Amino acid sequence: MSALIPGHLGPGRLRLGVNIDHVATIRNARGGAHPDPVRAAEIVAAVGGDGITAHLREDRRHIRDEDLARIQAATDLPLNLEMAATEEMLAIALRHKPHAACIVPERREERTTEGGLDAAGQHNRLAPIVARLSDAGIRVSLFIAPEPRQIEAAMKLGAPVVELHTGEYAHATGEARAAELRRIADMAALAARNGIEPHAGHGLTYDNVQPVAAIPQLAELNIGHYLIGEAIFTGLEASVRRMRELMDEAR
Repeated sequence: MSALIPGHLGPGRLRLGVNIDHVATIRNARGGAHPDPVRAAEIVAAVGGDGITAHLREDRRHIRDEDLARIQAATDLPLNLEMAATEEMLAIALRHKPHAACIVPERREERTTEGGLDAAGQHNRLAPIVARLSDAGIRVSLFIAPEPRQIEAAMKLGAPVVELHTGEYAHATGEARAAELRRIADMAALAARNGIEPHAGHGLTYDNVQPVAAIPQLAELNIGHYLIGEAIFTGLEASVRRMRELMDEAR
């Protein structure tokens, strides 16, 4: 693989992928079928969302196996399946054939995905999984920290997409937040110049999304927990529409 090439590409419309995991989290708190994440997917499609993201965790704490086919049947929006790099999840992805599979780190004890995937340190483990997903026509994404070594690892693995973890940016303040934003922008430019489509997500809210959305190389933001939380107060249609408005204003 050739060396990384610094640079950037031009701006375009920024897609919004909505993660509906936490609709399922609420459902699972009581069991049964309500609230149904499929209904959430239908609402996202109706209000102009560009994709549905769902994380089928190994412990099935929110999205369940049967939800995947139901989501795919309910809407024409592309499904982005977040998954751990395991043989079980690979088999599920190959069976359901989502539009995209985003490989994420996963630990049972975490409340949510913490940090990015160490693509550089796990090359040998990830390579056959990336290859099998790609051979099946599934677009592979790697959820990584905004670091040059992780971008280079994605290049070596042949992943067409990276999703830059924005959690450090979201949790920082003042100069630390500004530094994190620069890091995300620099790595989005680096990825794009080297033929990888950069996405971003984690911890994004109405208050912090616009500086990230303004990064011209980013093609997609994936946002979930905040939108579902706001939907409790305003409804899912309104929360998605507001996020869409803020993203469009930033561009």
